[in-house]
Amino acid sequence: MTAPLPRARLAATSSLVLLQPTPLCNLDCRYCYLPDRGLARVMSDEVADAVAQTVGSWSERHPVTVLWHGGEPLATGVRRLAALLDRFPAGRGHPVRHAVQTNATLIDEAWCRLFRERGIEVSVSVDGPGPGSGRVDRGGQDTTGRALRGVALLKEHGIAFGAIAVVSDPSPRRATELHRWFTGLGCRVLGVNLVERKGLNTQAVHGDESVAEFWAALAASGRADPRMRLRDVEHARRYVRAELAGTAGQWAGQPVDPLPMVTWDGQVVPVGPDLAGFSSARHGRFTVGDVRAHGLAGCLARAEDTPWVAEALAGIDACRAACALFAYCRGGQAANKYFETGRLDVTETVFCRNSRQLLMEGLMRDAERTAGRNVGP
Repeated sequence: MTAPLPRARLAATSSLVLLQPTPLCNLDCRYCYLPDRGLARVMSDEVADAVAQTVGSWSERHPVTVLWHGGEPLATGVRRLAALLDRFPAGRGHPVRHAVQTNATLIDEAWCRLFRERGIEVSVSVDGPGPGSGRVDRGGQDTTGRALRGVALLKEHGIAFGAIAVVSDPSPRRATELHRWFTGLGCRVLGVNLVERKGLNTQAVHGDESVAEFWAALAASGRADPRMRLRDVEHARRYVRAELAGTAGQWAGQPVDPLPMVTWDGQVVPVGPDLAGFSSARHGRFTVGDVRAHGLAGCLARAEDTPWVAEALAGIDACRAACALFAYCRGGQAANKYFETGRLDVTETVFCRNSRQLLMEGLMRDAERTAGRNVGP
């Protein structure tokens, strides 16, 4: 008889830490889920110092990336974000890297100098070609042109960039358009987020056939022109290779990698970073404490004793018991579970259907079509 796997536990450290230097955003995207994007507040030195202490300690064991996320992190201002960066060590044995996720509309020469001088990795949030983008400003005007001006400055300064596109209309044609457009921009890696029911956004992409064919077409485009990496396709293929090698099952019993988000005011969300700023009627605010009082490592150490985190870990255990793809998705996303169902201990969601199960279906369709073309008469 196979011994039962231990219950889900959080790992003690993380290789990725998300920091919200400000909740403010200069845009008002139609699908945005963030609750406080009109709030003009900025992270203090004390919050950054508390995170930096833990990050420095973790870097003794492994590399750590600090991802400045928003809101729109560039709304913090160049001088203020540079001052926050100054609070972080270079790394003790392993490097501490910095990255920023930005809508690119505020990028100017000063930002480009900061990116280059500090070696900051840049990922741009822009949704690709065509009218009707949901990425609009507070006057309802499309912002793609402004984002492209920011991208042009990155390229002038020799700054490599990735991108994340939000897709509301998945289809094979849209996948091909996106791949061609982003490859033409010189994007090094593309991630795709299908519109999700999450936070303030109550709409989600539905339609199994169109979603599966979208992923199949994106995979096919990536094979035909591999100059740009595809985040989601690479993740799925890595899992398939592990299954073929017989090693994927080893992932199922590994501790859960926390993805800690530290908000501008020091609140720590150890799992489901998109829960930041929200509250539950049953659990109160989604936080495990203030980083200034407990430190980031201390907040993670007390996370499993926090009822809402315990419920999220129970959801991961439920996924492991029910889903054949558990080693691939590792229990889904806590935020999507909550915003779709009101609970954290459920299993399948529209998000995991669209972005995991149907992605895998799309890859299988692409592989079958490729194999069919390669079979002679």
